[in-house]
Amino acid sequence: MLEDYIAAAVEQATCEYLDDDDLYFCSIPALPGVWSSGDSPESARQELPSVIADWVTVGLERSHRIPVLAGIDLNTQSRQYV
Repeated sequence: MLEDYIAAAVEQATCEYLDDDDLYFCSIPALPGVWSSGDSPESARQELPSVIADWVTVGLERSHRIPVLAGIDLNTQSRQYV
């Protein structure tokens, strides 16, 4: 279930080039604070699954509500993953 959630989240990623920093920045608007950067859009996107997994883990440990993505509600299963 977590792998499906991560895949759905990565699908929603937006990436942009930051001239001032000479790097690509990717974020997921539905997941506040989830972002990654890299020398290319591909390298920035490759970092997202790990960032999302950590974000979800910390959120569940702290009993934060995790946004539902693509119909996947981790909140109903959270006690199984903590």
